[in-house]
Amino acid sequence: MLRNSLSRRNFLAAAGAALPLASVAAAKYKKIPVGLELFSVRTELGKDLMGTVKAVGKMGYDGVEFFSPYMSWTTDQAKDVKKLMDELKIKCFSTHNGAASFTGDTAKKAVELNTILGSKYIVMASAGKVEPTLDGWKSVADKLTAGAEIFKPAGIRAGYHNHQVEFRPIDGKRPIEVIAKNTPKEVMMQFDVGTCLEVGDDPIAWINSNPGRIRSLHLKEWSADTGYKALLGEGKADWKKIFEAAEKTGGVEYYLIEQEGSRFTPFETAEKCLETFKKMRA
Repeated sequence: MLRNSLSRRNFLAAAGAALPLASVAAAKYKKIPVGLELFSVRTELGKDLMGTVKAVGKMGYDGVEFFSPYMSWTTDQAKDVKKLMDELKIKCFSTHNGAASFTGDTAKKAVELNTILGSKYIVMASAGKVEPTLDGWKSVADKLTAGAEIFKPAGIRAGYHNHQVEFRPIDGKRPIEVIAKNTPKEVMMQFDVGTCLEVGDDPIAWINSNPGRIRSLHLKEWSADTGYKALLGEGKADWKKIFEAAEKTGGVEYYLIEQEGSRFTPFETAEKCLETFKKMRA
């Protein structure tokens, strides 16, 4: 009896001690939605917009990010896409745009379409031709700031998506720093991890130096051997530390998987990257 009682007590004590550990493991990562930047399946999207959105939704993605061709849509087309997304229970987190979407009538159309889609961010994915000086990049920041004011009444925020050039110093200063310093904190610094890695910069240091502004990340991988064709998890990125920095300091609201091609078809690539992402977060 005594032996059985002790064994039972020991078992319950051990089980009780394990519960907090299990809870800690389960709470290791926050539940951050993950979407697909549809540039990853651009050929398919160009051939069949609705079919591609449907395929991505069925893969298990929480949402998408449309890129610049969406600006050619009519409002009726945007409404049809939104209806489909509602049926699939996915969201449009943001859109990628040229610099023209931040001024004049083009900005008004961007606001109209993004409002229909339910997007919360209009992201400048390309600044266009920029004078290669710090003042040249300051003018990009000014355009972002002006665009942010146009978007604000609609409840939409501006964002900026970096490439390699923004991490290459000019007179000892990186253009990305100029943009961050000369735009209001409401402007999201959408972080493309792969391009930062390619130029040899430190993605974790960049996130930690901009608390609350790295509200979305493009989980683009990079490898010295295969470049951007490396699948998520196959390259140089230390995703564990990147996720920790993004969630502890960066203020991330959503992740976006982006792939510029791989040894698999675009749809297979998108599926494999999502599977890897889920394993990383388990």
